[in-house]
Parts: sequence; C-alpha cells; structure tokens
Amino acid sequence: MRLANKVAIITGATQGIGLACAQRLVQEGARVMMVDIKPDGVHAADAIGAPARFFAADVSQKADVDAMIAATLKEFGQVDILVNNAGVTHAADFLDLAEEDFDRVLRINLKSMFLCGQAAAREMVKRGSGSIINMSSVNSMLAIPNQVPYVVSKGGVNQLTKVMALNLAQYGIRVNGIGPGTILTELAKKAVLASPEARHTILSRTPMGRCGEPEEVAAIAAFLSSDDASYMTGQTMYVDGGRLALNYTVPVKE
Repeated sequence: MRLANKVAIITGATQGIGLACAQRLVQEGARVMMVDIKPDGVHAADAIGAPARFFAADVSQKADVDAMIAATLKEFGQVDILVNNAGVTHAADFLDLAEEDFDRVLRINLKSMFLCGQAAAREMVKRGSGSIINMSSVNSMLAIPNQVPYVVSKGGVNQLTKVMALNLAQYGIRVNGIGPGTILTELAKKAVLASPEARHTILSRTPMGRCGEPEEVAAIAAFLSSDDASYMTGQTMYVDGGRLALNYTVPVKE
C-alpha cells in the first residue's frame, strides 16, 4: 500500500470531499486524524475504524491547531501528510456583503491553511519529508458574482500553495493543491438538483457532461500524498471534468 506507515491529518474530514479523502487514505494504508469543528464528527471516524481518529477543532484558531498537532503526535507519533480541506461559502451581492462575513470566509478558507500548514510543516521538517495538500477550487480561476469572499479565498489558496512549496522544498516537503469542479457532495446535490435549469447550467459548462464524485477528488489526494508524486510541488491539479478548458457551452443530454 502506497501510504503504509504514514500519518495524515485531514481538516473538514467528516463529510463530502474530506470524508472521501479520509476513507481513501486509510485504504492506501495511512493512519488518519480526522478534524472537524463539529464534535459529532467522531461518528464518521468510528465508522472507518481503528486507523482513524477524530479531533474537534476550529482550524482558523491557532490554539486549536496547536492542540490538533499535539493530539496527532500523542496518538500516532508523527505527521507525514496534511490535507487542508476545511472551507465554507457565503453568497451575497458585492454591495451588500458584510465585513464580518468576508472575514469569516477568509479566516476559515485561507488563514486556516496557513496555520495548519505551518504547524504540520514544523513536524515534517524533523522527518525530512512530507506532503501538504491545499483544497482549492475551479473558482480560484473563475469568478462568481455573488461569491466574493469564496472566490478571493480560493485564489489566495493557489498562491499560498506556491509560496509554501518554495519555502518548504529545501526540507523535502511537497505542497500541492487540488481544484475541484462541481462535485456531488450532499450540499452540491441540493444545488445541482434544485431544478432542471440549475442542472442544465452546470452541465452545459462541463465538457464531460456530468458532475464529479468525492471519490474522484480523493484519488488525486492519495496520489499527491504518495511517492508517486515525488517530483511534484507548487502545482494545483484541477478535477473539473474539463471546466477550465472550456470557453463556450456544450450540448446537454436531457
């Protein structure tokens, strides 16, 4: 197994893409600390079984991040992989967007990746290796009018990934990003299936003619976590069904 004897921390790990990443990394042999702000996330770790543990934390707060690292070291003794996946959205027109909502999204989506990345990297430096994966989005490249802080935060994630990679390469630590397109998490399903019009709009912008599954993103996370990606750093891989390659709409099968 590619990740045997490795220890991973995954934030936002109890649903959607984060949960799929936890399940896939365990399948690949890793032991995983699943982190989420909701304490009832422990049930997701219990469902995976012994290789997984749960820690409740607000990863936008340094004290919580330090406690997360300490708990991982106590439980597993090392940190080899970090998947920075925690994130939120907030919809509002630019003229109506409140300062506190802008700050909250940037704090959770971007600042948390700095805090977790720095804390995990300090442990990885001691081992002379490591892999950090920052979850970005196609919306790091494509703007949505009513998603101002989300789009800004994901653009920042791409640049954070690059600057982390440049700083940490000398220590044998790789830093890469994943940019999902429309992935059928439970939240996304509500948007995609909200109406035939919503489904048509999304699929008309996706050359592969379908939405992605969380497991398809998790497969890239497993690759980037492994030695198969040993010469990759500073890159963001887009799992988007061709969305970013498209500058027109495509016919949709009804």
